[in-house]
Amino acid sequence: MKNYTTIAIFTFPSEYAVLRLLFDQKFIRYIFENETMISVLPFHSNAFGGIRLKVHPDDVTKATQIMNDLDTPNHLRIV
Repeated sequence: MKNYTTIAIFTFPSEYAVLRLLFDQKFIRYIFENETMISVLPFHSNAFGGIRLKVHPDDVTKATQIMNDLDTPNHLRIV
């Protein structure tokens, strides 16, 4: 866990619910740091520095690509 790289910071757990599912499906090694503390004290998120998404160095490229794919405006297509 010492070598994991922070690639994003979130304020609330609801902001990354879909991201967690996608990472699990792609077997990306990750951890959300400060998640438990902010779940207990949600209004202290800024004081703790937010919820840090840390990813294993070998998975940073895949994780960044997944996050970029979610950021496109066409992700809510009609099927």
